[in-house]
Amino acid sequence: MTKQSSSKTGKILSPMSHASVADTTIPDKLYFRIGDVAKLCGVEAYVLRFWETEFPQLKPNKSGTGQRLYRRRDVELALRIKQLLYADGYTIAGARQVFTVESREAKKTPQAQLPLKRANSQASADKQLLKLRSELQEILGLLSQPVRSGQKVEKNPAIKRARKASEPGLFDA
Repeated sequence: MTKQSSSKTGKILSPMSHASVADTTIPDKLYFRIGDVAKLCGVEAYVLRFWETEFPQLKPNKSGTGQRLYRRRDVELALRIKQLLYADGYTIAGARQVFTVESREAKKTPQAQLPLKRANSQASADKQLLKLRSELQEILGLLSQPVRSGQKVEKNPAIKRARKASEPGLFDA
């Protein structure tokens, strides 16, 4: 690897090795400031700001004071962009196209569905539907009867059924 000299600062810049992009461990934090992300990625902060303009997926939040706050997903994306540009040799347009293809492929794959209980599910569902139907018919019968004046109206049919089946309640005359 060759080392490059920065014309403005006179510092010797050594790009991160290709393997170190994949090996970078991201600290377990909720938010990262632009300087932290720049150190993790091995690029200057202005490069990250430029990538934000070129890659719409890289969109850090901004604090009340206007500081960029990167989430873990943003840091991973910045590392992926660096991998594509520096290690894999893509141009910015080519890296953008890679992200477009990846997002299309992600949309094509069906989402994982929750496993449903299949054993005796049809028989159980039929039994529940029949029970529900009979209860609804009973409710319909109760609602379709006219209320006579002076007749005690039971608000909850379940209580009425329970009282019919058992002995009279405490407050029944």
